[in-house]
Amino acid sequence: MNAAVGWALAVAAVAAGYVSYGWPGVLLALSVVVFWLLLQFSRAMRLMRQAAQKPIGSVTSALMLQTRLRQGMLLNDVLKLTGSFGSRAAAEAADEKPADKEVYTWADAGGDALQVTLFDGKVTAWELQRAPAAVPLAAQLSVPSAEPGP
Repeated sequence: MNAAVGWALAVAAVAAGYVSYGWPGVLLALSVVVFWLLLQFSRAMRLMRQAAQKPIGSVTSALMLQTRLRQGMLLNDVLKLTGSFGSRAAAEAADEKPADKEVYTWADAGGDALQVTLFDGKVTAWELQRAPAAVPLAAQLSVPSAEPGP
């Protein structure tokens, strides 16, 4: 939800409480608003605690994470999908302020990595970097053929 809409609803609740019940209604509306803010804070802290328990920048499958990403997703939504914090990568463009653009990377055990770019806390772009293809074992050993000679 947009922050402006949330605060507009809070002001409307306080006004409706005052019109309906006077000062006790204002106190009730303020109690509801504070309770809602505490719920949001608790939810964010639970998400941070769960993400802190996993290694930084790790994900079970970078390819599956890529399929679930959408433009405009918030960082909290990405953290829910990954279950861990991403490792911070350097911003590429020098003309943008570091506070505006953030780049995080998550990698899986197979070597695939997903680099996610966020602008103002929302996903703007992502790029999957696949691990190099494994060379077959027979090609690595270069075993001579066992054909019978003349």
